[in-house]
Amino acid sequence: VGGVVIFLPQILILFFFVALLEGTGYMARAAFMLDRAMSKVGLHGQSFIPLLSAYACAIPGIMAARTINSRKDRLVTILVTPWMSCSARLPVYFVMIAAIAPGAAWVKTALMFFVYFLGTAGAFVFAFIFKKTLMRGESPSLMMEMPPYRWPTFKTVFMVMLDRSKLFLKKAGTIILGVSIILWFFISYPKDAEGESNIAQSYAGQVGHALEPVTEPLGYDWKVNIGLLASFAAREVFVSTMAIIYSVEDEGENTDSLAEVLRGQERTDGTPVFTPLVCLSLMVFYVFSLQCLSTVAVVKRETNSWRWPLFQLAYMTVVAYVAALIVYQGGRLLGFA
Repeated sequence: VGGVVIFLPQILILFFFVALLEGTGYMARAAFMLDRAMSKVGLHGQSFIPLLSAYACAIPGIMAARTINSRKDRLVTILVTPWMSCSARLPVYFVMIAAIAPGAAWVKTALMFFVYFLGTAGAFVFAFIFKKTLMRGESPSLMMEMPPYRWPTFKTVFMVMLDRSKLFLKKAGTIILGVSIILWFFISYPKDAEGESNIAQSYAGQVGHALEPVTEPLGYDWKVNIGLLASFAAREVFVSTMAIIYSVEDEGENTDSLAEVLRGQERTDGTPVFTPLVCLSLMVFYVFSLQCLSTVAVVKRETNSWRWPLFQLAYMTVVAYVAALIVYQGGRLLGFA
């Protein structure tokens, strides 16, 4: 849990700027100004508000799509909203970037910009595809009331940051803690004849090994597979899972320490597990995958059907797999292995 809570300050910075935009009355004007541009990729002007909100968390972003009157435009917005890189992905990005570039600040900045750009571009591309295929039809004209410009109050900004940080900490103290306890059990049992734990022979290890034929083309080993499965509960769980698997313990509360441990891991043939190419492949996978069951539940509630959340889970997983495959195998062909 500490390995995830350590990222709260960075996430609060994100919440602070989103709260400023909301508090000034600029959000509605931005939606109006971007209506013509967003219509070219199949999105409604009012889609801007859900998409921007989703940078903090996809769940309020999806719920904000209720303001879009057209059902087709609302569905397109819901289907692509999870691709905006939410705060839950930040812990994974921070650890992977620290493993790729332990010292170069400009490289870290460029990589963070790259994953945010990649998710946003993916949302626009697939919104265009959905609008031309599944959701054909003209979008209605945008009509909305413009609130006056105003100075955001410190109290309002503070309350937004407080409420959203509470949600993040609640997730860390419930979902992540619960999954970590369950994961510890599956990693620790069954014990061998001498009563010792062997992660390779554990329940989790058996599942991880079973998935290796599927994930090996992406550069992942069976331990990474365990992290991918665990993170379906919440994306941040990947970080705590790696800390548990590699016995990082107290050092896992520091991003650089965890990244240093990951950089030192080797496969049975002596090659490193977390090469820069593998870390980049993992980042791209998390940009596009729907590793959040809470989002699936909210989409089901907003669409009143299991059809759309299951479709969303399937197509995003396929896109994530193909994108990560292109990154890893393309990098190897270019000699970056």
